Amino acid sequence: MKEYTRAQLALRNGQDREEIWCAYKGIIYDVSASRLWRNGHHYEHWAGQDLTKELGDAPHTDKVFERFNVIGKLLKPEGR
Repeated sequence: MKEYTRAQLALRNGQDREEIWCAYKGIIYDVSASRLWRNGHHYEHWAGQDLTKELGDAPHTDKVFERFNVIGKLLKPEGR
């Protein structure tokens, strides 16, 4: 599986490029096809970042990611 840095993920925020990606538990998903992620944001959440810590505030479970294509893995920051 291809690996991406946080900087590479940040470029897929729906603003800088057409791709709209989000990470959850180390996996990057392409949410571009979702009308709920149009323009790179979904309620108070922004694409191009790791949403693992934010899912607790959502009215849905992590099962929502099952409907999206997996792009790759999010590299852990150096020293962690």
